[in-house]
Amino acid sequence: MSIYSSLADAFPSVEFEKVLDPPQDVAHVPAADYPEFVAAAKTAGFDVFADLCGVDYLRRDPRFEVVLNLLSYSESARLRIRVGVPAADPKLASITDLFPGANFYEREAFDLFGVVFEGHPDLTRIVLPDDWEGHPLRKDYAVGSVPVRFKESPKAQ
Repeated sequence: MSIYSSLADAFPSVEFEKVLDPPQDVAHVPAADYPEFVAAAKTAGFDVFADLCGVDYLRRDPRFEVVLNLLSYSESARLRIRVGVPAADPKLASITDLFPGANFYEREAFDLFGVVFEGHPDLTRIVLPDDWEGHPLRKDYAVGSVPVRFKESPKAQ
């Protein structure tokens, strides 16, 4: 039995997809099953946290997605976990208790996309000032204009 089939058997609500480049399986996990699925994946051998990020699809439902990448060195395998998060209530359970390295990644997704990770030990802004309004990586965020000053480069002789 493969590492993926054991997860698929334990979580029938999770849809698996095979990606060839890079070779990995992608698990589309319902938000309600997310913390349990991540814990089961860790127990199954995906014990290395690679990264976590947010995605804004704007015109799709659910609008946001949290993408988590886990590795299994013992099986030479990788697993991408994709979780849809609705725009009306962008909340997802924190996995910092399972993978402490997710701490700053979850804070970044909170800061830039507005996804709230429930149970996070210190969910505060990490990139922007505390008084910043909005979440600048959302696709409907007003761009505005900030003048950028460039130094003149020396002219070639």
